[in-house]
Amino acid sequence: MRLFVTRHGETEYNKKELILGTTDIPMNFHGSEQAMKLAGTLRQMGKVDMIYCSPLSRAKETAQEANSMTLSPVKYDNRLREWDYGDFEGKPRDTEGFAEGKREFGMPMGNTGESLLKLTHRVYSLLDELIATYGKTDKNILIVTHGGVCRVIETYFNPMTTEEFSNWYMDNCQVIEYPIGG
Repeated sequence: MRLFVTRHGETEYNKKELILGTTDIPMNFHGSEQAMKLAGTLRQMGKVDMIYCSPLSRAKETAQEANSMTLSPVKYDNRLREWDYGDFEGKPRDTEGFAEGKREFGMPMGNTGESLLKLTHRVYSLLDELIATYGKTDKNILIVTHGGVCRVIETYFNPMTTEEFSNWYMDNCQVIEYPIGG
């Protein structure tokens, strides 16, 4: 199995450096262009057998654009929705307490949001399921999701310190491959 992970195309919130979690914001024009380039990149990487995607519109739009060349089945999975940032939603990324919140494993983000523990649990459960289902196959699986979820996926395959976790970043429509032994 080859697992490819990508982050959705750019949104206006991303462009303005605003915190974007579960608020359902679509991609902007530049994000659509990024998704079109992603489609070409995926085509060069080989056949995509299945796409797993967050149900939020910016990820769905990215998957639809990427799928214009791969024509793969798409499964929407709530475990891939972005981290619920609670009271931080829509605020500037440099808002006091936001960076620190990414280091608080058991505390809800922004008082009313989701803890890193809950986020990690739901994302790891999907990864465990995918590996159990496809791990010993030659399938190519694409996950289309969000920055916070991509960060958690990275920790599944490459453990990191709290500081490394807090600072880890993935660009819009960047693709990371995680080869899974077969």
